[in-house]
Amino acid sequence: MGSRKAYIKQISGISFVGKTDSNHWITMDGPEEFGGSDAGIRPKELLLLGLGGCTGSDVVSILKKKRVAIDDFEINISADVADEHPQVFTKLHIEYIFYGNNIPKNDIERAIELSQTKYCSVTKMLEKAVVITHSYKIVDKKVLDKAESASEKI
Repeated sequence: MGSRKAYIKQISGISFVGKTDSNHWITMDGPEEFGGSDAGIRPKELLLLGLGGCTGSDVVSILKKKRVAIDDFEINISADVADEHPQVFTKLHIEYIFYGNNIPKNDIERAIELSQTKYCSVTKMLEKAVVITHSYKIVDKKVLDKAESASEKI
């Protein structure tokens, strides 16, 4: 079994920097009213970014292996948060948005399914504590280009 390490250092109040085995630093902070400097991402927000980065990497890799061409790709994650402390996430929704021409729907669905059920370790960890749902959109670049062209004429 492998292991990983993280190092976190207090800067001031609730302002911290941290790095992991990859040796890349990140600043974490909170709002000024709680002793922070409001100079960095909130630690809980890092979970959302980690989830998006993990599943996004999986989906892109799977589509590449399937030779599915996409022009652009975005992920939006929305989170419901409990009102009472410790204000944990109670529900997460991942929206995958793919841009391109003639992107096969079945390949998109399979890539997302494999990420969610087999490959994304962040999903597997978080789903033990929170409900995670997902949806996707395929935006046909030709349709988007026509719409933008029409709006420019107005």
